[in-house]
Amino acid sequence: MMEHVEEIGSELRGRVSIVTGAGGGLGRSHAMLLARLGSRVLVNDMNLEAAERVAREIADASGEALAFAASVTDEAGIEEMVARVMATWGRVDILVNNAGILRDRSFAKMTMAEFRAVVDVHLMGSAICTKAVWDIMREQRHGRVVMTTSSSGLFGNFGQANYGAAKMALVGLMQTLALEGEKYGIKVNCLAPTAATAMTDGLLSEESFARLSPDLVSPALLALVSEDAPTRAILCAGAGHFARSNVTLTTGVHVGGGADAPRGVVANWHRISDRTGEIVPDYGFAQMERELASGPDEARSRGGAMA
Repeated sequence: MMEHVEEIGSELRGRVSIVTGAGGGLGRSHAMLLARLGSRVLVNDMNLEAAERVAREIADASGEALAFAASVTDEAGIEEMVARVMATWGRVDILVNNAGILRDRSFAKMTMAEFRAVVDVHLMGSAICTKAVWDIMREQRHGRVVMTTSSSGLFGNFGQANYGAAKMALVGLMQTLALEGEKYGIKVNCLAPTAATAMTDGLLSEESFARLSPDLVSPALLALVSEDAPTRAILCAGAGHFARSNVTLTTGVHVGGGADAPRGVVANWHRISDRTGEIVPDYGFAQMERELASGPDEARSRGGAMA
């Protein structure tokens, strides 16, 4: 939390950030950190009073902030929000897609309305907000977009089929937008936070709640939005611990076609799954390129595909 003028940093000075769902919890922590690093910040939340409270905190610490109330699923509202930022500061450099909801329930008991509600906010909301700033960032030839994914999407979590599906979809969105934005200086990354917020209220012990403060997640942001930021990174953060997650591709085995191919896949399952030499592909077509490059000659050189 910013308390003194001298704590204002300069790493993001001159930059303009938008943080969604920033009226409290993790979004508030993100907004405060970005302001402390010198960025001007648009604090978005559905609750105008909450957004204004965070904006005042930033201003009281000698930062610059605006508050704007809009649901991330409201395209017109988000377009108005971005227009407000442009009219005030003339640019948008950083977008942190943080807004989210939970509707936890086992898939057997989950309604399709509960599934759609979570996908709409997390996935469609992030797409709507990103689309609203995309052309601005392309014209500037500079932009940083952070999608908020989750271990529930990356690895699964009981009772969160809707949330996990939306969060993993954001990884796919990040992968493609990073490729499309590369020549325009736009870098797109994912943050997978573990933090005690209103969304996790009642799920954690008092000790865990304290250790999982949102303030121990937000430091990850600078690495993802700075001048030297990576792109297509998935950064996991919680309790002051930071780690990378990757979507990988094993070397695999050429089994070929024919009547015996199904049995060949089963027989070679352990070799297909062998993670020795696995890669993080640079793009989706890398899978196809590897498949086309493999063949009977490669299989024979490796001792045969069929176990």
